Amino acid sequence: MLKRQGVIQTWHDRRIVAGDEFDGQISENLESADIVLLLVSPYFLASKYCYDVELKRAMERHKANTARVIPVIVDPCDWHSAPFGKLLAMPKDGKPISKFPNMHDAFLQVTNAIRQAATTSGGGSGSVQDLSPKPEADRGPSAMLVSEKPRSSNLRIKRQFSQRDKDKFREDSFQYIATFFEQSLSELESRNESIETAFKRVDGSTFTATIYENGTSRSECAISLSGSFGGDCITYSANKSSRGNSFNNMMSIVDDGTSLGWTGSQFFGHRQGDDEQLTEAGAAEWFWAALISPLQR
Repeated sequence: MLKRQGVIQTWHDRRIVAGDEFDGQISENLESADIVLLLVSPYFLASKYCYDVELKRAMERHKANTARVIPVIVDPCDWHSAPFGKLLAMPKDGKPISKFPNMHDAFLQVTNAIRQAATTSGGGSGSVQDLSPKPEADRGPSAMLVSEKPRSSNLRIKRQFSQRDKDKFREDSFQYIATFFEQSLSELESRNESIETAFKRVDGSTFTATIYENGTSRSECAISLSGSFGGDCITYSANKSSRGNSFNNMMSIVDDGTSLGWTGSQFFGHRQGDDEQLTEAGAAEWFWAALISPLQR
């Protein structure tokens, strides 16, 4: 939306094409940028060029108030002692994007921060007027690199999904759900003094989760890739010792001809609508609702 509304134009070093001078292109765009995003990860900190060249110049411009530097914490790393460590980082509180159960929540925080920076005076030249699209003849070389020709976003076509596609989607979804539960349990515990939680990866195909209230177990589950009930499903058992041998709820893979998704076979006795296809995030929330429900009644 920032690009569609003309609030920003973007550039990154993957825009450099064959035959261009690498250092020259980066230097030119770094000098003309109003906002510089630092995509902070262990790889960023380990890169001599990123750290010693790009970061150094970006911080010089930030201190001179000719540009605004926004650190975006992508993965956990030792960034607080870096030259940008005192700047307000995104997402909020410097929580790494990879630690969000749903990364789109993190991206929205970053988007809002960029919009605020671009529309607030005093942080370099980044205002809506400065960043609005210019006529083609008035654009400099860096703007030319990011100009985009109009096209449709309706580009999905029908396709057949192989068993390998489904197996990979199932395994990737299971890993996502495991991370989702681990982070959600941690957040639940941090927000409630009476709550303690436990998360355990039993093996590569099963994890368990337990919620304690004042030391008493209030809810538990085991989520498994067990193939006992079909190869294209993930099972949920309210008994964490089941290890996939029994279940209360089950998610099965479905596809609408263009993408893979999930549908639930049971949810506290209520069958999910047949026309509803959930993403892996939706499937994770569906299972999480089953775990946390006893504490919300």
